[in-house]
Amino acid sequence: MTRDRDTIFALSSGRPPVAVAVIRVSGPAARTAVETLAGRVPEPRRARFATLRDRPGGDVLDPAVVLWFPGPHSETGQDVAEFQVHGGRAVITAVLAALGRIEGLRPAEPGEFTRRAFENGRLDLTAVEGLADLIYAETEAQRRQAYRQLAGTLGKRAEAWRAQLIEAQALVEAGIDFSDEGDVPEKLLGPALATARALREEIAAALADENRGERLREGLMVAIAGPPNAGKSSLLNRLAQRDVAIVTPHAGTTRDVIEVHLDLGSYPVTLLDTAGIRESQDPVEIEGVRRARERAEAADLVLWVTEEGVGAPVQDSGQAEVWQVRNKIDLADAQAVPSSSGKGLRISALTGAGVPELIAALARHAEATLAGAEASLVTRERHRVALRKVVEALDRALAEGSGGREDIVAEELRLAARELGRLTGRVDVEDILDVIFRDFCVGK
Repeated sequence: MTRDRDTIFALSSGRPPVAVAVIRVSGPAARTAVETLAGRVPEPRRARFATLRDRPGGDVLDPAVVLWFPGPHSETGQDVAEFQVHGGRAVITAVLAALGRIEGLRPAEPGEFTRRAFENGRLDLTAVEGLADLIYAETEAQRRQAYRQLAGTLGKRAEAWRAQLIEAQALVEAGIDFSDEGDVPEKLLGPALATARALREEIAAALADENRGERLREGLMVAIAGPPNAGKSSLLNRLAQRDVAIVTPHAGTTRDVIEVHLDLGSYPVTLLDTAGIRESQDPVEIEGVRRARERAEAADLVLWVTEEGVGAPVQDSGQAEVWQVRNKIDLADAQAVPSSSGKGLRISALTGAGVPELIAALARHAEATLAGAEASLVTRERHRVALRKVVEALDRALAEGSGGREDIVAEELRLAARELGRLTGRVDVEDILDVIFRDFCVGK
């Protein structure tokens, strides 16, 4: 039995102990698994209560609810069974062990259920990526974005574009076939180029979104930077509302970049606590400063934290916007001054003075930067690269079309359609499947 014909099983719900655990089975021997453990197969898509045994007439494993989904109308396109059992570790272990003793069954690998759904035409590749993003979504905006991809927002549009390109290619090739018919090639080339031009503009417009889709998926990156002992780690702890960074009165405590994920108004924000920027002879601190500069330059926003009353020039942070945050106003006996933009805020990370105003300013900045991003078609660099190649091929087709080169136009349209096929997984994607599925959890 080859691997794609194996019957796989796995725990498909959360880590035990839980109230109810779902164990899923998919493959040609799924019916055998149900008959072995539950005695008989229930009606399709109708829940049935059954006592699970490790073999017919054997020891009782657990009373369970059993569901049966015959292929191809199932999650994976194969025969699928689900056992809903009590969610204790011992129960789950016993049921999984019993399944493992059935001939032809083996434990699933990470993402293998979803991969079979893709290979059996139940999901296209953009929907698979949407499912992965939905699993790992941390905020409401990310959830909405992921669901749009899972529902086929990009995949359906890409397939519509591909169908139009194939029709345009057919027109051009028909013109080549009837080249001896006088004005026929010109009449066919014109409509094909018009289709290519319209698609080129539509796809280019989808790409002109300032990478908002990827930024929402990954989160707005905010680096907390500044000189040593300015209170950067204290500010991180205050914003995270827990101790995530070591705080001491000694300069240079932070040596590596610490990340904290926040949900600000349903938008994801990743805070980066970086090492204090200063000259040092300590090789470990030198590496920390190098990493701090690197992350600050890659961030969307830099909070440059300095001590109130101590002059410290703002360092160049590349393309990132920089807000100056003066900390330790409690030592200077000063009052926090709110700011509508967040720039020039004065706070006390120790007492919390001014921090609510800083959080509000960060939330407004996240909303202004990411608002509407969940509606973006493009949410991954893979999508963007594929669509850029489509636009480049259409540009070449239009340029050659003006010179009447029907053969080259047809080839460029074919290449454009092929890139759209790679986007959805219709053609030639074996080289990227392992990369996409490797981060899935077992049971999905």
